[in-house]
Amino acid sequence: MRVRHRVVAAALAVLAASGCAPEPPDYQSLLSTTPTTTATTSSGNEAQVPIATYLEQKGVVGEPIPADKLTDLTVTYPTPPGWKPFVNSNLSPGTRMIAKGTTYPTAMVIVFKLNGDFDVNEAIGHGYVDAEMSENFKRLNASMDDFKGFPSAMIEGSYDLNGARMHTYNRIVIATGAPPANNRYLIQFTVTGYADKAVEEAPDIEAIIRGFNVAVPK
Repeated sequence: MRVRHRVVAAALAVLAASGCAPEPPDYQSLLSTTPTTTATTSSGNEAQVPIATYLEQKGVVGEPIPADKLTDLTVTYPTPPGWKPFVNSNLSPGTRMIAKGTTYPTAMVIVFKLNGDFDVNEAIGHGYVDAEMSENFKRLNASMDDFKGFPSAMIEGSYDLNGARMHTYNRIVIATGAPPANNRYLIQFTVTGYADKAVEEAPDIEAIIRGFNVAVPK
């Protein structure tokens, strides 16, 4: 199975990996529909293509693997009280999702084992595109800093979905598993909520984002 194109939108405030909190996000700005950015890639001149499309163009094939079935890498995030596993036949194979209630907010992880050669840094340069292609996307925060020692792209903002304004957090990580196989994986971590409930839902969402982890087993 090829790596799927669409990154599921996600949500809310990020705490720095060092454990120090940044300035609080301007939650009120999430309700604005005025776009603030244009999607770009690492070269600045390439077509605006999602990371999945980039990988396909390089001949890379992605095999979806449930995060809890990995043996050479651990991918985890916490489940706050009141959140439960969410199952839907429309989700990609291997997707792990939790939700609070029967709708938003949700948190999701999907892992693809990548087969094929490609430039990791060039691929990560496409990590913002999916989110920024969302309707009336407005960026709140973004970073190309490594995550837990792995190449990563994180973008946070808001967009329109079926008449509602959503708050989105999305992180893509390209991680290398334990030797000797040194398998490469694309991990997509997303959290989604309603923008007008961002402040109310922030404690749970921030805990999920803060607790997300990708690591090679010791």
